[in-house]
Amino acid sequence: MFAGRRAIVSGAIRGKEALVRAKHTLPDLPYDYRALEPIICAEIMQLHHSKHHATYVNNLNVAEEKLKEATAKGDVNTQIALAPAIKFNGGGHLNHSIFWQNLSPNGGKPDAALVSQIEKDFGSMEEMKKRLSESTVAIQGSGWGWLGYNQKEKRLQITTCANQDPLQATTGLIPLFGIDVWEHAYYLQYKNVRPDYVKAIFDIANWKDVSARFKNAAGC
Repeated sequence: MFAGRRAIVSGAIRGKEALVRAKHTLPDLPYDYRALEPIICAEIMQLHHSKHHATYVNNLNVAEEKLKEATAKGDVNTQIALAPAIKFNGGGHLNHSIFWQNLSPNGGKPDAALVSQIEKDFGSMEEMKKRLSESTVAIQGSGWGWLGYNQKEKRLQITTCANQDPLQATTGLIPLFGIDVWEHAYYLQYKNVRPDYVKAIFDIANWKDVSARFKNAAGC
């Protein structure tokens, strides 16, 4: 009987410890900060990853802890007030976690399945790049340009999201390839010439990762 109680208590402690440990963490990059040069310089990559992304992660953890406390107290007003911080910082964490994987010094080419879908929905790879670039460059202020997949309509779509709004949570589209046009992503190198940055980023697009995301979203 006592052994059973000890097992229950031990299990409860482990469960509590697991909850305490369940914090969001800054993901490691799959390459060195210098790996994407000359398209994106090491200084930008280091600041972007170790400072900006890290801030989203830290602030998300703080907001979720406050939400947990407010929920335990039944404080609905505070729960509602925390929603913007969770959306902004949670979106920043989600977006950047995809962004790092979307880039590679050896991006390769999209696989046959993705090329076929791109040609079906846009006519050609170059036309897709053109439309995505135009939409992304035209973002007013800060935000993201996205190539996403519409699971209901079974087609690719290009759209943009303001600030750090996460694509799937706000539009229902599955994110495949994102372009960050917050100034911290490019200004040190490209200054205010956003079109040059957007054009160049396709040279380091990790099409292997984008293709894998497409296959997972489309179920093929």
